[in-house]
Amino acid sequence: MIIYVNGEQHDYAEDSTVADVVKEMSLIGKKIAIELNKEILPFQQYAVQGLKAGDRLEIVHAIGGGQHDSFLLAGITYHSRLLVGTGKYKNMEETRLAIEASGAQIVTVAIRRTNIGQNPGEPNLLDVISPDKYTILPNTAGCYTAEEAVRTCRLGRELLGGHKLVKLEVLADQKTLFPDVSETYIAAELLVKEGFDVMVYTNDDPIAAKRLEDIGCIAVMPLAAPIGSGLGIRNPYNILTIIENANVPILVDAGVGTASDAAIAMELGCAGVLMNTAIAEAKNPILMASAMRKGIEAGREAYLAGRMPRKRFASASSPIDGLFF
Repeated sequence: MIIYVNGEQHDYAEDSTVADVVKEMSLIGKKIAIELNKEILPFQQYAVQGLKAGDRLEIVHAIGGGQHDSFLLAGITYHSRLLVGTGKYKNMEETRLAIEASGAQIVTVAIRRTNIGQNPGEPNLLDVISPDKYTILPNTAGCYTAEEAVRTCRLGRELLGGHKLVKLEVLADQKTLFPDVSETYIAAELLVKEGFDVMVYTNDDPIAAKRLEDIGCIAVMPLAAPIGSGLGIRNPYNILTIIENANVPILVDAGVGTASDAAIAMELGCAGVLMNTAIAEAKNPILMASAMRKGIEAGREAYLAGRMPRKRFASASSPIDGLFF
């Protein structure tokens, strides 16, 4: 039967328990926390809790959003849920310092705009974001057709020595920078058939998100708001619906403006957040990168902790029994 562990599909025997998963992942004796279908599972129940097809396990090495929390993407474990871009910084040094302050492990670069070796004699971005330290995520920014996007991904694969992980975005127009979803479907199908691991930018439409997952994209990245707008998450319930229906990681992409926006995305249950402008165009990009890192971690912790239910009326924090009147 198929179950999902940290967003990745795994095949287990019909009579498997949570303890079997823990054993297979070599986590016996380690300090971990487990969610089963978004509910915290006490460790005393691991051995007796049976699994059924379609169950979703979230396993972390601590209830926290920092270095012990992780998620899987294309078979690789990442401890940082903040993904960052490389555009709009004043210079390469500011780029380097901001990315370091963010704690990001995945850094996206626009192949059509950024020199990563294709322009000899110009500053090479890879000199400040080494592929030995970061996962470089080529993206198709500036592409307005499926054909352009596919060609750009092929170029990125060639430049990076067979690199399969790409971020696909096909834009509809220069004013809104909204995705052209129909062209995105076409490009995604072609890239998946060619063996690319596709992370795909789309609108906050649950139907479109599910179709892109069904096409074979390894992660779906709905926008929070228009690219570079800083408006934050405009349709949180759409994002929540996308997450609830998904069997792949959902990462908010575009529109985040400040750390509280990132925290909200994580509190909804997103696997991560990708941003560029919110950091690069802050008055102090390096400080903002640090703030974003903390916002991601706080939001993730709040999601795992499970917030209190909203109530219409007040509820006393202290019991009133035994008070003297």
